[in-house]
Amino acid sequence: MTELGRWRIKLGAGGSHAWDYLSEEESLRRPQNEIDRYWLGIPLNLPSLTPPKNALDSARNGYHFLKHLQAPDGHFPGEYGGPMFILPGLVIASYIVEAPFMEPERLEMIRYLQNTAHPVDGGWGLHVGGPSTMLGTALNYVSLRLLGVDAQQPTAVKARKTLHELGGAAACPTWGKVWLCLLGCYEWEGVNPMPPELWLLPDWLPFHPSRWWVQNRSVFLPMTYLYRVRFKATLTPLTSALRKELYMEPYNSIFWPAQRDNIAPGDLHAPRTLLLRFMNLCLSATVETFTIRPLQRRALDRVYQLICMEDENTNFQDIAPVSKMLHLVCRFHAEGRESTAVAQHIASRGDVMWVTPDGMLASGTNGSQLWDTAFIAQALAETGLINEEENQESALKMLNWLDEAQIRHNPKHFKTAYRHPTKGAWSFSTKEQGYTLTDCTGEGLKAVLYMQNSWRDAPKLVSDARLFDAVDLMLGMQNSDGGFASYELIRAPQVLESLNATEVFGNTMTEHTYVECTTSVITALRIFQKHHPEYRKKDIDRTTALAIQYLHTQQRPDGSWYGSWGICFTYAMMFALESLALGGETYANSASVKRACEFLISKQMTDGGWGESYRSCIERTYIHHEQSQVVQTSWAALALIYARYPDVEPLKRAVALVRARQLPASTSYVAASNLNRRQDGSWAQEAVEGIFNTTCTINYPLFKLTFTVWMLGLAHKYIEGGNSV
Repeated sequence: MTELGRWRIKLGAGGSHAWDYLSEEESLRRPQNEIDRYWLGIPLNLPSLTPPKNALDSARNGYHFLKHLQAPDGHFPGEYGGPMFILPGLVIASYIVEAPFMEPERLEMIRYLQNTAHPVDGGWGLHVGGPSTMLGTALNYVSLRLLGVDAQQPTAVKARKTLHELGGAAACPTWGKVWLCLLGCYEWEGVNPMPPELWLLPDWLPFHPSRWWVQNRSVFLPMTYLYRVRFKATLTPLTSALRKELYMEPYNSIFWPAQRDNIAPGDLHAPRTLLLRFMNLCLSATVETFTIRPLQRRALDRVYQLICMEDENTNFQDIAPVSKMLHLVCRFHAEGRESTAVAQHIASRGDVMWVTPDGMLASGTNGSQLWDTAFIAQALAETGLINEEENQESALKMLNWLDEAQIRHNPKHFKTAYRHPTKGAWSFSTKEQGYTLTDCTGEGLKAVLYMQNSWRDAPKLVSDARLFDAVDLMLGMQNSDGGFASYELIRAPQVLESLNATEVFGNTMTEHTYVECTTSVITALRIFQKHHPEYRKKDIDRTTALAIQYLHTQQRPDGSWYGSWGICFTYAMMFALESLALGGETYANSASVKRACEFLISKQMTDGGWGESYRSCIERTYIHHEQSQVVQTSWAALALIYARYPDVEPLKRAVALVRARQLPASTSYVAASNLNRRQDGSWAQEAVEGIFNTTCTINYPLFKLTFTVWMLGLAHKYIEGGNSV
């Protein structure tokens, strides 16, 4: 933490959050609350709790700790970092538009980059803890220098050595090449074609960009604008120096067209296919060779119109920080530094900045508010802790936030911006960001139903009509295979993946159906039916039946399901077995469930826990972590409980491990090995929990405080209640 003052979480409308910096004088007048202390790595000022006598007591103590992290408006703020290509976009775009950071912010970003550099070679990976890659090393080295670190500073020297050993910045993947072009440290001739004219093609074509996966097209959209105008920031002494530092030969001697397909081997998760190479040749020989100025102007106008509509639809949050910072550069180019749009982008960039004990990072979105709050609400309800008087204030605050967080209208620019409907949805973070997600809508709906029906006198803040909106939205998002994708219906054939030009990610070109998204919808619809059995009954029954058929087709021969958004098989199996149980399938009557349970039991480690490496996601086979993890242990145990696994001994061992790791009140970082020691109810951070696009991990640090409570409370009911919950 910087020595100049202290940080405080700044909570915005709808649960958006950033960090406010308090001067030394202000920090003395305004002491940090427990939320700030926790996320800055400072032990909380909480009284010790009574030593737990059983798993329910441990869950109760865990929630006692967790609710001290609840924001006044009811949501649970938390870090959502880990990818190492997000902060560079924030830094590079801010440098280009001359929007400096506050001095404490600058220092904390430097500290984060120093603390996340690879301990051996000094480079950076695609994500924290991963092996050094060209994308991570080049972009974060540039960020370090733009933030004011001298080229001869030891961290910079070590990173530059690794950068050269990896082949120099000419071997960057495309995303890295584009950021370097914008800075003036790479030439556009070295980038494969990304013409905005593609947006002028007929919408019905299966490869039209509007049919791509929304996260991909949202990044491609501003890149096409910047590619066509050949944007290049004014060269400064610093960027001139970077031209010398990033390459292994003189900058002016590099033959840039030869670098288009020059990608460092360690970055190449998705090699360029023959079809992609052929498409690049066709584009080079047509729109890039025969210039038609009116066509280019029309394409730029269309793309810029879409950029502006996205900014308006999302209150300048955009879908994620990568596209947001690219939009900032586009608006800067088109409208100038003093424009309102540039000012709004700069003003809202703080919503993705988050301070950790390692320094300041950039989050994957403007937060994970809905995702975390929905799970915490369900954990509180399913364990029965919601019925305890001391927890009902916390529950009411969550319900109030969930009420406010539901999106009640479609985007301002709806069909013209190729957006999926949002009325009735819950977004991953806030309604201001405003993107529909199937699983977030499902988990948000479940959380509201639990909060409004789990304790006496609970207010019905979310009306039946709004619950019906959420159900209607989900029912309209089922794909032809019975599964559910993430943001919208699948719009393009899967063959489009052969045109994946990101190099570093998998499954980026089109939507795919996912086990976890499908199961969130199944469970939401089934729980909804308990309270509204007659609303669209035939439609819900048909939808869930097809979705369960999809789940069965996705089960692997060994009994497992592959997880795409968490690590990995343990994560997916928790969702899958809950869904099947709500459909009446348990260990006693389903061969599918029985195989799944046998798979899980075969992966239980000798200490009673489960631990899975993120490499499972990449290799698509279960790979044990070096140590068991409380989060994955909780996922596996919950899966067994939902499946009604008859042998409680594996469950008892899992409970014992999670209870043993609950921390003592004296510190939040030392594991407790003695259950008789007084507890504060928390758990230490272990390995990373999340994943996306097959290769990149992302942090969900509230999971260790959520699924542990959830599992311990349900396990107590299951074991003491004779295998029933």
